[in-house]
Formats: sequence, structure tokens, C-alpha cells
Amino acid sequence: MNKMTLDVKTSSRTQFLDITGKVSKAVESSGVEEGICYLFVPHTTAGLTINENADPDVVRDMLIGFDSIAPQQGDYLHSEGNSPAHIKSSIMGQQKTVLIEGGKPVLGTWQGIYFCEFDGPRQRKLIIKVAKT
Repeated sequence: MNKMTLDVKTSSRTQFLDITGKVSKAVESSGVEEGICYLFVPHTTAGLTINENADPDVVRDMLIGFDSIAPQQGDYLHSEGNSPAHIKSSIMGQQKTVLIEGGKPVLGTWQGIYFCEFDGPRQRKLIIKVAKT
């Protein structure tokens, strides 16, 4: 099993970064032709999703939707002031599993892999493990 840790730098409080290319390069460099790619974000205020990457309005709409679920201002008690980020991260989740075929991640025509920042800007980590099946 190949394990890599990638640095991810975010530039705003909430942001979806398309990391499809980085994940594809990690899979390619592993040499695994058929297998599984495990993605994990070791942060409580960030997450991962697989969603449309053809129309940037989808990301915009998702961020607006998350803000309506967990607005920045609310009756939160957490002293760090980032309770909305914890809520959004828990909804999104911190891990994804992607199949590998022909040495590439298996994604639909319009799909991309996104690192989801909810408490930025920050320097983050993405752990990638690639395994043969």
C-alpha cells in the first residue's frame, strides 16, 4: 500500500478546492493499475466531496446551501467561534474511497474531487492511500 500526504493551502473561510488532478497524480505515481484510493482529511473543520466540476456555479450554490444550514452567526457556545465549520465538516465527512481502473481514479464525466474548507484560510493535509485489489 502506498501512502502520501499532500499539503493543501486554502485562501478563504469557506472554499472548495478541486484536487482531482493531485489525486490522479498520486494514483499514477503509485503504479497501481487496479485498486482503491482512500482519501482522508485529518481536520475537524474541513472535509471531502465528489461532485460536479464542470460548472463553477455548483460549488457556489453548495457553499450558499451550507451557509443556510449552519450560518456563521448563531447561538453557538464553542469558544473558538468556528462551530459552523464543525457542523459543515460533520455533514460533508472527512473521507472518500475512489476505485482505480487502468491506473486512474474512476469518476463520472462531470465529477471532480474537492477538498472542502470551512474554517480557513489554513494550511491543511490530505492523506492518500492507494492499494491494489
